[in-house]
Amino acid sequence: MCDLPQAKNKLGQHLAPLTALAEWGWDGLRSVGLALGLGSLVGIYVWFGQPGLALAVQAPSQQPAETVAVHLGTPTGALRFEPDHLEFAAGQRYKLVLDNPSDQKHYFTAKDFADSIWSQKVDAGPVEIKGAIHELELKPGAVAGWVFVPQKPGVYELHCAIAGHAEAGMVGRIEITNPA
Repeated sequence: MCDLPQAKNKLGQHLAPLTALAEWGWDGLRSVGLALGLGSLVGIYVWFGQPGLALAVQAPSQQPAETVAVHLGTPTGALRFEPDHLEFAAGQRYKLVLDNPSDQKHYFTAKDFADSIWSQKVDAGPVEIKGAIHELELKPGAVAGWVFVPQKPGVYELHCAIAGHAEAGMVGRIEITNPA
């Protein structure tokens, strides 16, 4: 059986906070609500009002892109990439501007590198290409811009896939380093 005086005492203990709030009245409740609301606003301002924090949460696709230029071949017909060593930091947004100043087509082929980055887009004249990119072919005089964010640090091989071009020296190296 239930002991009635003991049950009433337990119920009174649970209702004590409500009784205290009732004694404060609406003015007391409004004061508590105002204090909580102002505290929340101050917390939001401190969190989002810090200049450094806004950059820390900026999406990679919204970061300014650092431009890196690479020539595929030379005007005199030399088979090489200029420069032939590229270095990128993981997490940083880049725009790789490729141009072909030679009189023959060339490929920028670096499949393992392409698998280790997030490609945002490739701009080729009036065309914007999105999705997975593994190799770009540039015809004589062509220019393309590849916007990407490196993800996986490592050293990757670069070559021109046209027969005889890599053997003639059209090779390079791409390095993705850990973020600073």
